[in-house]
Amino acid sequence: MQATDPILAIMNMGWPEITIVIVIFILLFGAKKLPELARGVGKSIKEFKKATSGVEEEFRAAIEDEPAKPSASPPSTKSKEGAPTEKQP
Repeated sequence: MQATDPILAIMNMGWPEITIVIVIFILLFGAKKLPELARGVGKSIKEFKKATSGVEEEFRAAIEDEPAKPSASPPSTKSKEGAPTEKQP
């Protein structure tokens, strides 16, 4: 039996396995402690998403604000013969 949900397919878990895992969590942590754990996990995920979106915005701003590279070369001080020109006082 294969799971149709992509997340469950990655872990190769079906509903019977998930039910067993949930029962083990309830036995280990107790029904009173599970909501606190879930809140902590939720806050951690929210903070992680906030941090990653901040970094993403910084990258986008850096890419948009990148100075344009000059396409023309700077003017040369050499004469047509190849020798440097001297300035007249």
